Amino acid sequence: MSVLIARRLARCVVLFLLSLVLSYALASTALDPRAYFEDRRPPPPARVVDRELARLGMDDRAPLPERFAHWADAAVHGDLGRTIDGDPVRAEFGRRIGVSVRLLLVGTVTGTAVGTLAGVWAAARRGGIGDRALAGFSFVVLCVPTFVLALLLKTGALAVNRAVGGSVIKYTGERTPGLQGDWSVHLRDTAAHMVLPALCVALAAIALYSRYQRAATLDVLGADHLRTARAKGLTPGRALLRHGLRISLVPMTVFFSFGILTLLTGAVFTERVFGWPGMGSWLIDSVEKGDVNSVVAVNGFAAAVVLLAGLVADVLHALLDPRVREP
Repeated sequence: MSVLIARRLARCVVLFLLSLVLSYALASTALDPRAYFEDRRPPPPARVVDRELARLGMDDRAPLPERFAHWADAAVHGDLGRTIDGDPVRAEFGRRIGVSVRLLLVGTVTGTAVGTLAGVWAAARRGGIGDRALAGFSFVVLCVPTFVLALLLKTGALAVNRAVGGSVIKYTGERTPGLQGDWSVHLRDTAAHMVLPALCVALAAIALYSRYQRAATLDVLGADHLRTARAKGLTPGRALLRHGLRISLVPMTVFFSFGILTLLTGAVFTERVFGWPGMGSWLIDSVEKGDVNSVVAVNGFAAAVVLLAGLVADVLHALLDPRVREP
């Protein structure tokens, strides 16, 4: 097991470094930070723009390998460069990563758990009203773009607040500005603000994983060992939970590493709609400004999340299926 983890971890490190190289190359060639300064009114002199771009490490006149070598040398020592506004990328990264990780953890973990259980429940009641209702819900959610789903939730929150005449449902921002009180007041306020964006991420996960888990569970229901368990007196539900659930979860662990990328992309739009200052909002703002260093930092975060999800999926696969473990 330790050999398996070591090999997967080494592969993740290599892929992460490769993703950084490609991200920097694409961001440097596709973005135009010079236009961010030249579009100001009045436009600054060309020599001022050149000096500022050179200070930020975004001088497009320098060769790309030279710029990347300079950025990589600083990144190894913990310096991710500066944003196009002159602020340290590392400080902005540290401020925003906690926001995105908190949203992704709550939304993804909740959605994955509920979706998996819902898929098993629907498979055990194949063809019933509950199975059909879950299928209809999943297809509707999967057909609706994430930003539309977020806007619908936000519109619903506004309607509820107007109906009751107050701010019962928090629909924008991570927390209430200027809120006074002890830590419990701030904790409740943060949790209230997290409900809608986390629900948006969770709904997508529920719709996605419930369909795959249902299909995986149906493949197991007709297995010989489940028929044997039922012949020994176990009810269909108990036989499934004791002897079939573990096998049906094996393909889901593989799918998890791919599904996390879809959820991460959806979280970008979710943060934007609900006004959360996370990595997704930062990415959109950085692309609009042509901020190369910030875009590379956000892409590095996304690559790390996807690779970590793949590593977790590989470990769970090995725990559920002993055949893939190293001797």
